[in-house]
Order: sequence, then structure tokens, then C-alpha cells
Amino acid sequence: MTSSNMKDGNEFSYLVKVGHVSANPVQVHVEADERERAGLAELWKVEGVNRLAADLQIARWKKDGVRIKGHVSGEVVQACVVTLEPVVTTIEQEIDQIFVPEGSKLARIVLDGAGEMVLDPDGPDLPEQFTGDTIDAGALVAEFAALDIDPYPKKAGVTFKEHIESRDEAEKKPSPFAVLKDWKKD
Repeated sequence: MTSSNMKDGNEFSYLVKVGHVSANPVQVHVEADERERAGLAELWKVEGVNRLAADLQIARWKKDGVRIKGHVSGEVVQACVVTLEPVVTTIEQEIDQIFVPEGSKLARIVLDGAGEMVLDPDGPDLPEQFTGDTIDAGALVAEFAALDIDPYPKKAGVTFKEHIESRDEAEKKPSPFAVLKDWKKD
């Protein structure tokens, strides 16, 4: 299923109607089309997005929440930070995100007896809040994909060469007081 609707300026959008989500997980495949990939390339400041797709499971979470789990994959073209030549890098990310209605008690941060925040590093992220009756799973996919983009891409085998800005002689600037040293001789 390809997403073709744009909402709120999102470059990649796949709207999920919360009221239609059941306790039984629904399998969904979303894939960015050419126009969406061009918009994502501009947003992410990369030369191109060759592919962005996700296989998701969307299911009801507790009473009012929605849980979106799945795998995001893609391919982006970036400029090598050394040679500026195009570098193709892959995106592989896992999604496990819970959404709850705005103001829900489920969105509150859990505190232990000492008032410390309780977070499970292996568990899902804290719930995101949504307003209205839709969640944009496409924007979620794009957000997780962006997390996997290499900020300093390099072509294979390319390394930074040792670069010397200046020689030691150039570093030794004359002291501003050197002129005064000769001034007293007169």
C-alpha cells in the first residue's frame, strides 16, 4: 500500500484511524513514492532517497492507545564528507511506539517510591500523545528512518589525509613588543 496523501506538511504520510484499530494486530506495508522520497531528501538534506518502506503491526494498546511495531528499511544517497562523491547508505530501524490520547493517564511518566523516573531501556519508548482520531504512521516511519542516517558518510576505503594548516615558522608571529625593544636604542 502506498501512501499518497499529505497532511500538515509531512513529506511522508500514512494516516491510521484510531477508531478502526482493533486488539488483533493488522499488518501494513507502507512505501514512499517518488514525490515523497524527493520531499524526504530535501527534509533530511541528502542527495536522494532511493527507497523508504516499512512493515508495521498496528494494534490497540490498553483501552485507548495504539501500538505500532515494525521494521523500517531504506536507502539514501549522501555526499561523502571527504570526496563529496555520492555514497549510498542503508537504513534499518525497528519501531515500537505507543500512542495515547492527549491527556490520557497512560501518558504519565511512572515514578518509583523515591520519585525517580522508571524507564525500561529494552521496553518501548514513552507513549506519544495524539489529538483527534488519527495517527500518522508515515511520519513515524520517516522519524525513525532519519535516526539511522549517517551524519558523516564516507566512501568505502576513503580516509581523512593528514592536513597541516600551517608550518611552525608561520605560527611564530613577531611580538608586538619587539618594536619597542629597538626603540630604546636611539
